[in-house]
Order: sequence, then structure tokens, then C-alpha cells
Amino acid sequence: MTSDVRELSPAPERPRPAAWPAVRALLLRLHFYAGVLVAPFLLVAATTGLLYAASFQIEKTVHSHELTAPVPAGQTMLPLARQIAAARTAHPEGTVGAVRPAAEPGATTQVLLDAPGLPESTRLAVFVDPYTGEVRGTLESYGSSGALPVRAWISTFHRHLQLGEPGRLYSELAASWLWAVALGGVVLWSSHRRRALKPDRKAGGLRRTLSWHGSVGLWITVGLLFLSATGLTWSAYAGANVDRLQTALGWTTPALPAAAGDHSGHAGHGAGGDGSASGADADRIVAAAAGAGLSGPLEVAWPAEPGAAFTVKEMDREWPQRNDQVAVDAATGRVTGELRFDDFPLVAKLIRWGIDGHMGVLFGLPNQILLMALAAGLICMIVWGTGCGGSAAPPGASPPRTHAAPGGRCPCRCCCRSGSRRSRWGCSSHCSASPCSPSWPSTRCSAGSAPPARRPHRRGRVIPLPENHRPLPGLGRRPADEHRTMPMSGHRHPMP
Repeated sequence: MTSDVRELSPAPERPRPAAWPAVRALLLRLHFYAGVLVAPFLLVAATTGLLYAASFQIEKTVHSHELTAPVPAGQTMLPLARQIAAARTAHPEGTVGAVRPAAEPGATTQVLLDAPGLPESTRLAVFVDPYTGEVRGTLESYGSSGALPVRAWISTFHRHLQLGEPGRLYSELAASWLWAVALGGVVLWSSHRRRALKPDRKAGGLRRTLSWHGSVGLWITVGLLFLSATGLTWSAYAGANVDRLQTALGWTTPALPAAAGDHSGHAGHGAGGDGSASGADADRIVAAAAGAGLSGPLEVAWPAEPGAAFTVKEMDREWPQRNDQVAVDAATGRVTGELRFDDFPLVAKLIRWGIDGHMGVLFGLPNQILLMALAAGLICMIVWGTGCGGSAAPPGASPPRTHAAPGGRCPCRCCCRSGSRRSRWGCSSHCSASPCSPSWPSTRCSAGSAPPARRPHRRGRVIPLPENHRPLPGLGRRPADEHRTMPMSGHRHPMP
């Protein structure tokens, strides 16, 4: 009687280059060590970045009294000259550097004064009620964005941890390595057999942690690359190189012609504080800028030199942005120079958009929510990656030892992490260590010993083969003690 014996063959695997396992192992170790190196810096940057993304809403809440004013029924705004005079009366020690008129009903007018004793790039902001001329408060305003104390403190803590220039090295290290770690993780994910876009919720332990680490990391990769590229523009060394590259390639932001006072707010005392430009000129200057097509929110910058042109800039950073500038002669009220954002080089526009997107002002509240989600995702990635690194075997550790068959071939491997044991011959039950047991890999298949010959029963029971078992004719010669899968039914052992 004949029997139909079919030997189970392993599923064909996708061919890979011979050098790929070594390359993947190198990438895995680089990803691991780079993550360990920069994880503390990235954790601080992500946490402070999360706070900064929320700082705009925090600022509106904390400083609501200074930023807003009640709107009386049937009453119009006072002339800008009277509002400036009220601010100068309240703080005669300061000189007017710039004015930001109320952009909408219910907002206050900010008169920015250059006062002695203020830190660099900081001015004194006097908030004036545009309907009554009442001074509702005075706060320090930092930078061109006009950050008030709460947001300014979070911003400086995010940039240099309140340590000054030495502290900027931490943010540069984080931004310089973030893109490398992110791209390395994408390469490792793409080389995995199971490229899961969603985390495996059914898995447990280390495998589940790795699944979340890989899936979430893939989702936020584009955002992390964006934050790394735009963050480097503010760094100490890479930022200087970016500036030199822009200058060499002609990608710098063009300057406003005939505007000597464009940066007077940072240079020193404005001409308005000495009386060379009266407050009455501000209304004429704003009217001239409006005639040139500019609309609020606006900033009127006083010139550094008497007789120079005033600069009026649009301050709308939300998309679609309005960043046009004009230079206005205060004596005649005539526009002497224009700089339109449409005339900027493409790279200059991209840099402007990238910076505003990094700060969370490009798309307003949705932009800030997206930044908070990216920061939260990066924090989770660091926590998961640290857990994976602490549970994984150290680099260079030898793999688990398995049964050694005659001829040097190993017929069976214990794959604890996948929860199964696979073999070229279909071996599945002879290993002495059970899958995913607490003793694995301390309890390993002893090298040099062969597994007992067994065959599966049709109902799943394992029945040992007789000692006098011989392979059927035509199946080729193999050592009798090698493990192989026998047919489920129809097999008869030959008589000894």
C-alpha cells in the first residue's frame, strides 16, 4: 500500500542583499545610542515646546486686563495722538519707539517705550484704552512678536533654559539630532517584516511597546523633521551657518528702501521722544499707510534719526499673512518706499512661514494644537524608547543557543518575542523553554543535543516515533534523529 507523504516547506522569504543584516544592525545601534544621548535634551525641548504652544492662550488669560478694554456704546476711538500722550504722561522716563494701534474693537493700543534699565530686545509696553485714554497697565514686551512676561519667560526657557548663551547649546544639540533619530527610525520600520501603521493592541510586554513606538513615530516623522529644520535657524552655530548660506545665495529678506528707522526699536531712543516728531504725526502716518493698502494689525516704528521716514508694518502672522511695509514721510504724509511680501524671494518666504509655523502663529489655534500634539507624541516616543532600550538585550550579545543537528544545521529556534517556534523542518514542540516564559532566554535549548523524534497526531497529541523508525524510500537520506513533520494521516511505518 502506498501513502501520500508531503513535507511542509517554509514560506519563501523576500530576498535581501547579503550586507543588509549588518547594515540594519548598525542602524539599530546608532538609533539606540543616539536616542540615549539626546533623549534628555529632547525631553526638555518637547516639554517646554508644549508649554510654549499653549503660551498664547495663557497670555490672553493672564494679561486679559491689559490686552482688552470695554467698548462703550456709541463711542468712537480717540485720535492716536491723544493715546500716545496719555502713555508718555504715565511714563515720562521713556521715549516712544513704536505704537501698535488697536486692531479691533475691544483691544487696547500698545505704546512701546524705550526706557533705561531694560534687557536687550525688551521695551516697555503701555496699554491705553482707545476710547477713554486710560492707561490700563504697563508690561515688558520682548522681541518683534511682542511677547508679554508669561510668554516671554516660556520662550526663553524653551530656547536656553534661562541660562543665556551657554544654554542654547542644549536646543542646538536636540534640533541637530532630532532629524537623524527620526529618519533612522523610519528606515528601521521600513525594514521590518510587519510594517504596521497602527499599534498592535493585542500584543503585550516589550512587543506592544515597540509597536506603539514604531507606529506613533511614523505618524509624527514629518512634523519632527519640520521642527528640527526650523529650530536650527535659531541655534547658535547652525543658525549662523544658515545666515551665511542665505547671504551667499542671495536668499536674504529684502530691506525697505528709504526706511532708516526700520529697526529703531532695538537701536536706541526714537525721535518721537524728543519732540522732533509729534504725536499728531501718527494719525497722518497711519492714514498714509492705509492709503497704500496696509491694514491692521499695524506697527508704526519711530525713526532713529530726526527727519527720517517712519516705518509702518503689517503684523498679521496668520495665514493668509499680511507682511507688507511702507516708509512714510511724517512732514508731508507721503509714502516714500514700499516692500511687498509678494516680492520676497521664495526661500525668504519659506523661512518666514517656517518660523511662524514653529512658533504656532501661522494658522492660529489649529497650529498651536498641532504643535502640542507633536510635543506630546515626542514625549511618548522618548518614554517608550527608553523602556524598549532597558528591556532589550545589550548590543553584541550572542543570540539564544538552539539545537544543533548533525552537519552543523540548526533545525529549530526558539522565538520568544513572536510567541512561536519555527524551523526549517516544521519543528514546534521539542524546545525545552516554553515561548515567552519568564525563564527564557535563561532556559535555552542545549547545544549539541538533538530533539527527540516526534510526529503530530491528527487531534494535536504528540506521539513519539518508534526507535526502529526508518525514512520512507524516495524521501532522501537524512539523519534519523533530525526532527521533521510527518503527515497527518495515511502514514504507515515500515516493518523492521
